[in-house]
Amino acid sequence: MLIPARMSEAEEQRWVTVMLEKLAAQESRRRLGDAELAERAERLSAQYFEGRARPATVRWVTNQNTRWGSCTPAEGSIRLSHRLRDMPEYVVDYVLLHELAHLLVPGHGPRFWQLLEAYPRTERARGYLEGVVAAGRLPHQPESSAE
Repeated sequence: MLIPARMSEAEEQRWVTVMLEKLAAQESRRRLGDAELAERAERLSAQYFEGRARPATVRWVTNQNTRWGSCTPAEGSIRLSHRLRDMPEYVVDYVLLHELAHLLVPGHGPRFWQLLEAYPRTERARGYLEGVVAAGRLPHQPESSAE
């Protein structure tokens, strides 16, 4: 954040507080809750699977650190990792569609992937997720300073 040099320390603190509150408000509006996530899943099922994939529950979870999502077809439950919350909508939609497809086809065979072909951003979303995974494996190096 850039702050004019003419601001006093008190003004700077007030400005930073105001801006952080605005950012937090924007972020909370952007993030979907479980109810909105379930509505989104319903819309995606209608759009791409003729409404055939009908989950009983769709929710965010914090205990999935190695998977983006999971589905238990027998229960009709879908769980998405909280790590997806800050990712682009098309990525969240892809993971939701992936799990919805499991309600129709349990495994990852040709029929499963054929269902996902209907979503035009499948490859892009998969590439994004692969990039996130690869970036997580990179060693963290301190930023160099220009001298």
